[in-house]
Amino acid sequence: MLLYSLLHLTGYDLPLEELKRFRQWGSKTPGHPENFLTPGVEITTGPLGQGFANGVGLAVGAAHLASRFNRPGFPVIASHVYSIVSDGDLMEGVASEAASLAGHLGLGNLIYLYDDNRVTIEGSTSLAFTEDVPRRFESYGWHILTVEDGNDLEAIERAIREAQAETERPSLISVKTIIGFGMPTAGTRKAHSDAPGAEAVKATKRSLGWPEDAEFLIPEEALAHFRLAVERGEQAEGEWNALVESYASEHEELGRAWRETMSGELPRGWEEHLPSFENAKPVATRSASGEVINALAPHLPMLIGGSADLGPSTNTDIKDGGSFQHGSYEGRVMHFGVREHAMGSVLTGMSLNGGLIPFGATFMCFSDYMKPAIRLAALSEVQVVYVFTHDSVGLGEDGPTHQPIEQLAGLRAIPNLYVIRPADVHEVREAWRTAILRRDAPTALVLTRQKVPLLDRQNVYAPAEGARRGAYVLADSTNAEGATVMPRLVLLATGSEVSLALDAREALQKEGTPVRVVSMPCWELFEEQEREYRESVIPPSVTARLGVEAGARLGWDRYVGPSGDVICLTRFGGSGPGDVALRELGFNVENVVARARALL
Repeated sequence: MLLYSLLHLTGYDLPLEELKRFRQWGSKTPGHPENFLTPGVEITTGPLGQGFANGVGLAVGAAHLASRFNRPGFPVIASHVYSIVSDGDLMEGVASEAASLAGHLGLGNLIYLYDDNRVTIEGSTSLAFTEDVPRRFESYGWHILTVEDGNDLEAIERAIREAQAETERPSLISVKTIIGFGMPTAGTRKAHSDAPGAEAVKATKRSLGWPEDAEFLIPEEALAHFRLAVERGEQAEGEWNALVESYASEHEELGRAWRETMSGELPRGWEEHLPSFENAKPVATRSASGEVINALAPHLPMLIGGSADLGPSTNTDIKDGGSFQHGSYEGRVMHFGVREHAMGSVLTGMSLNGGLIPFGATFMCFSDYMKPAIRLAALSEVQVVYVFTHDSVGLGEDGPTHQPIEQLAGLRAIPNLYVIRPADVHEVREAWRTAILRRDAPTALVLTRQKVPLLDRQNVYAPAEGARRGAYVLADSTNAEGATVMPRLVLLATGSEVSLALDAREALQKEGTPVRVVSMPCWELFEEQEREYRESVIPPSVTARLGVEAGARLGWDRYVGPSGDVICLTRFGGSGPGDVALRELGFNVENVVARARALL
């Protein structure tokens, strides 16, 4: 409500009526701020610690663009990122991860005010949080300032000015405050979220010298003072626009690049640089993904990202991109360290900063560490690309702790997230194309560690462009003469299991059973297609359907139907060579053929 009140007072399109509808269905003032819903809200926050890490992402994005575009006399990006953070925020692990990263990177454009009121929902922070917060942040490499009285506005301003002058370290200003100041319950847990009641509201107004019976009172002189923000903002924006115009005149090429980058439009002809993979050999889809990244990077300067200490394994390093480090913010290779949760949240902040398409990588199993950040990115409608490799028991010797089972189903359950599991190098190309074009939502790419066969798209199988519709007929059913006929069985598969389905189809076709193989790299995209197309791919009249995927069964029943079957995993994997693990767990031609025969 503090944020909404300030947005209203300073002239944003947030009428007083919307404040009166706080937390009501359909209002622009939901219980926690949503960036796409409320004018002036820049980040969707709520879960503690997320805003802290998002702010680090904003600072990273600004630092990168400033390093790329600023020139002497033309600081087109000279902003600071501010946040108010709480005791609860600083207890969360994601905040610790992000704070450590921010300190390492020396993000001097980051200024956080720590609302040190020493109270959480259960009571005093002494119940669970007795550490010396300023010293912890000092050890992270932050600049520490303290304001003893949160009502001393001059002291707060002095601290902010000092923080602005610190350019080599992020700043934490510890502000001692009293929660619920002026309320009868001030300084207690009841002031946190308990409804105070009418009498307590009146008592609070008396304590603060406010008319007791006035509701939603805004004195004219107060409103006039706050609305000066509009005039000041217009003046500041006008000065900045003039600076950008001069910049574009002085540095024509950079000026064009600046406008293109900040417009959010993709460079013309970028798709022409997607690799064709005409002479490719069997490779892991993670390797093919690396080739796509490096083919596009020179032509998509907004593409920036890295991994949680797994660049060599996830193939996500941009060659000659340089490392993003303190003093080298122009680098395009992010080193997030072993901080998956912070990585996910930082990526969201980078995207919301504008001008960037950020990506981050780790092993598929560790997407669990990132799930809260992925969920908020989907809710926030931002473009982030998650690269998840080592996508199944096929990764092999690392064993069940690293072999994902339920992760695919969990990611598919998140609204507004595309989950794409490509079958070969050509589908990898299409997956990246889809992710780059999806400007208002995140995409997860799910890739193999083990090599997958190269599918002959020119002479044997359907073009990979079919993946643009989420699922497509890869190999259709034929009779003994080779003519296309209606299938008796439909094999449905994703990722590395598609080639297995093709091998099983060949065996069944030799027996005289017409079999169609459908590649389904992205369920969410398939569900967006018109009904006629979906039924043309999976005919309702063909009830013998077999799904094949090295993951949990959840979700497959909608496609195989009540008469179908799924070869999936209902247990954890095991340590051993990847091909052995897959074979022992039922992902072999003999088992697929046997289960197909049983359906028929």
